[in-house]
Amino acid sequence: MSRVGVRLLAIAAGLALLAGCVPSPGPATPPVVSPTPSPTIDPLAGLSLEQRVGQLFIVGSPATEPGTAALDAVQNRFVGGVFLSGRSALGVDATRAVVDQLTAASSSRSPLLVATDQEGGEVQVLRGPGFSSIPSGLEQGGEDVAALTAEAAAWGAELAAAGINLDLAPVSDVVADATSAPGNAPIGAFHREFGYDQQRVEQHAAAFMAGMRSSGILTSPKHFPGLGLVAENTDTTAGVTDSLTDENAPSVLVARTLIGEGADFMMVSTADYALLDPGTPAAFSPAIVDGLLRQALGFTGVVVTDDLSGATQVTAWSPAERAILSIEAGDDIVLVSRYPQFAAEMIDAVVAKARTDAAFAAKVDAAARRVLDLKARLIDSR
Repeated sequence: MSRVGVRLLAIAAGLALLAGCVPSPGPATPPVVSPTPSPTIDPLAGLSLEQRVGQLFIVGSPATEPGTAALDAVQNRFVGGVFLSGRSALGVDATRAVVDQLTAASSSRSPLLVATDQEGGEVQVLRGPGFSSIPSGLEQGGEDVAALTAEAAAWGAELAAAGINLDLAPVSDVVADATSAPGNAPIGAFHREFGYDQQRVEQHAAAFMAGMRSSGILTSPKHFPGLGLVAENTDTTAGVTDSLTDENAPSVLVARTLIGEGADFMMVSTADYALLDPGTPAAFSPAIVDGLLRQALGFTGVVVTDDLSGATQVTAWSPAERAILSIEAGDDIVLVSRYPQFAAEMIDAVVAKARTDAAFAAKVDAAARRVLDLKARLIDSR
């Protein structure tokens, strides 16, 4: 055999040996596939402008029966919330019947916010069979924090049984002291305050919130940036001005703490704050709502106004102007409780401005999105 042949035989033998050393192929390794994120559904998708605007209003109804204006608002104007007002001693079952009628009339795709004022003391809308007699804020402030949390959970369960899902409470205003309290018309005169120092108010307000939350009830601390240092009541007097409250005032610091505790809502007052935005009611003030509350304190929840229908403080503005100014300031929900018949004019004004003003329309969308996001949490907690 030639030398070339010998070499070819050697090479072939070597290749055969190498082939025996190569492992046989195993099962194919599946390719790494990144999980597909769930699509984010915009809560505004498919909603008309009128439906979006409707989410920005809570309209009053007598607690004892469905009000005509409230029924029209939820049925024909897509309004997303009602407020049971006045006083009722009919009890849980009768209140539930009122709520069920309002809910059945709603044309909104999202749950109806059903609110009331169930603070205690002189400010307790709902009484009668099934409802506790709730002590005043000042009495609650003298209780142990754990005890107040448990009591608030029980009061919240009563509200839930009646179909309520939002309590426009607790009062988080800090009144200067016991001596000046009687001269503080909106808060101290009615013993609505938890106490006279920041720590007591924030601890007891947080306990009230936690108890209500454990029973599925949303809450709204009020009245930002504080009504504890004014003399007159904005409900009955015009020109109510606070000349002491600034960004470091006790009531503002209480709000900061409650935001950290997960406040769902924050109610803004209609008083004028000379050190924050002189000459402008807080509910109409971008400096207070957007600047102080949202940017400085970091609140990302829903901002609701104090009543803009019957407060003497805002009568210099037409109902339409009140609604527009509040949305421009950064408020999410306009409360129309005392005179619910004003809701139609307010809603029409907001819709009309949103049709012609892109910047305002963007504010409407942002507000509606915050409201609907909160309502989604309400559904998830059921």
